[in-house]
Amino acid sequence: MSPRAGSAGHPTLAFVESPVQLLNVLEWAHAHAPGAELTLVVLSPTDPMTRGQLRRMAELAREEGHHVRWEEARGGPAAPFQTIGGLSGLLRRAPRVVLGDPFSRYVQLLLTITKARDLVVVDDGTATMEFVAQLARGERLVRWHRKGGRPGARDLLFAPVSSRARHRLTPSAKRRVEVFSSMPMDETPPGVTVTANDFSWTRRRFGPPRITQGADMVGTSLVETGVVDGERYLEAVQHLAKAHGATRYFAHRRESTEKLHRLAAETGLEIVRPDLPLELIARRGPIGRTILSFPSTVVHTLPLALAGTEVRVAVCDIDPDWLTDKASPRAQGFLSGVTGTAKDVTRLSSVTVVA
Repeated sequence: MSPRAGSAGHPTLAFVESPVQLLNVLEWAHAHAPGAELTLVVLSPTDPMTRGQLRRMAELAREEGHHVRWEEARGGPAAPFQTIGGLSGLLRRAPRVVLGDPFSRYVQLLLTITKARDLVVVDDGTATMEFVAQLARGERLVRWHRKGGRPGARDLLFAPVSSRARHRLTPSAKRRVEVFSSMPMDETPPGVTVTANDFSWTRRRFGPPRITQGADMVGTSLVETGVVDGERYLEAVQHLAKAHGATRYFAHRRESTEKLHRLAAETGLEIVRPDLPLELIARRGPIGRTILSFPSTVVHTLPLALAGTEVRVAVCDIDPDWLTDKASPRAQGFLSGVTGTAKDVTRLSSVTVVA
């Protein structure tokens, strides 16, 4: 790839739907296109916490010299048609497209329009691991926590678009595909270039952080996605906080307000709603000397973002008994793989909780 990807005459168009995706586009630009300008299209979601983090990340992107285009992509029934119609010209002209979530139906629709010869997929958390594995096996693109269930009516209706998007994400003589990731890859699709994201932009831009003596805990949305039982999760958090002296709980942007209120009342933890992705929050500091987490993206990204500091990341496995009846048959194996492949972390035994 050209070291000046995104420079005048060779624009790079990036689509993001979450703060982490936007962060990883900035990391990709720092590693592959230093000093170049990108057009970043934010396909804005509706929930306030995600929107707030995206606006803060958009400010950082502008400070880096990138053009940000904010799209109210979900602002009503007509919004998708207006958004896609307004972007079709850019899509057809852009020789390189960067995207953060190949499972997104919005992104899959956009992929059917683009004629880009270069496609780059940046991390959208642990889902990237599943995307690469599914692409390598020629499977349909399905998020890991839904895999195993029967396709719904909307899935069947959208299947031709999803199939075409998967085809566009398959390398050919006319198309190059890169995956820019900090996640471990067991399977690499033939022809796909995988490059490592080491969070060098984050380390250059922020920190080093002030480190406190206590412990902080990282929240997860596994309850909200129907994978983990809410009562078991609350008891596990309470046990971990007491065992390790944690005082703060950094909420995931998708965690429900009701659950967070219960956590605060029953554990005594201070609930923190970050205004930026946790990698940046931790790098800015102050941050606890120990960061406690369940299996999630941060067990891979925080050791990279905090390289050179004395912060220890500790991860607690998910006990199979915590899983709900709605959890995918693959859930336990996938979550164990997330933990087992993490480097530079401390493994904690799963917490035994009583139903």
